[in-house]
Amino acid sequence: MALRKKLSGLWAALGATFTATMASAQTAGMREGLEIIGAPTPGATGFQPGVTAGAMDIHALDTLLHVMAALITLFVLALMVWVIVKHNAKSNPEPATFSHNTPIEVTWTLVPLLILVVLGAFSLPVLFRQQTIPDADVVVRATGWQWYWEYEYPEEGISYASYMLNEDELADYGYSRDEFRLATDTAVVVPTGQTVVVQVTAADVIHSWTIPAFGVKQDGVPGRLAELHFNVEPGQEGIYFGQCSELCGAAHAFMPITVFAVTPEEYDAWLAGEAADFASLDGARAPQVIELAAAE
Repeated sequence: MALRKKLSGLWAALGATFTATMASAQTAGMREGLEIIGAPTPGATGFQPGVTAGAMDIHALDTLLHVMAALITLFVLALMVWVIVKHNAKSNPEPATFSHNTPIEVTWTLVPLLILVVLGAFSLPVLFRQQTIPDADVVVRATGWQWYWEYEYPEEGISYASYMLNEDELADYGYSRDEFRLATDTAVVVPTGQTVVVQVTAADVIHSWTIPAFGVKQDGVPGRLAELHFNVEPGQEGIYFGQCSELCGAAHAFMPITVFAVTPEEYDAWLAGEAADFASLDGARAPQVIELAAAE
């Protein structure tokens, strides 16, 4: 099974056939109404919608940096224009002979220092909140393989692999052609309003587990276990996509990440094996899980 999916993933890298494209287009209506929140938008600029406190922190910090950079740029531009106008050879035929100006030298030393202090005051708390791992309500272990992801819920004793869908499989899972190379056959399922800790590692080379809408990215290094955390805001149930963000080999572009953020009630039902689909995601198919004990 694993070999079949790996070969099919490599086949997807070469592109799907015209027949598969037509089949997907004809049945694309199956996912009508399926809310996909975290996904790239063609031609768009800026971040994906942030649905966690960490993502919102990053967005606010990015805005602050852009505002400060714009103000500095405008100030330097105005200063250059003033110097050009006031101190050219025509306007100022007799140049000054001084070589130092203590007030100006003190100013251009202290002002950049003050800017750095302001940036540090806003950026360091964001970094500390990202790197301080809280007590988890849900623990997920993500292991990167060439080229797919394997997920475990160690506290629940379940495990499954996640492979990119071929183009001719998208409609069967409720996706359209827009989600090609984003959607996977199974997804990470997490409850909204609860703290999720993802333990990231790799089995062969360095991979990276990334969900832009959550504001998280963590390299998975063979032999090491790193952690990230997020808490999806209640009311933001939906489907979120990410991709491996480290160059991990020939099929690096074909190991995407799909996350289903569902209500806590649906999450509990899924763990109990009672959820075939998720009503909050307009009937998106619930990933099938394998009990670790049974697999062993």
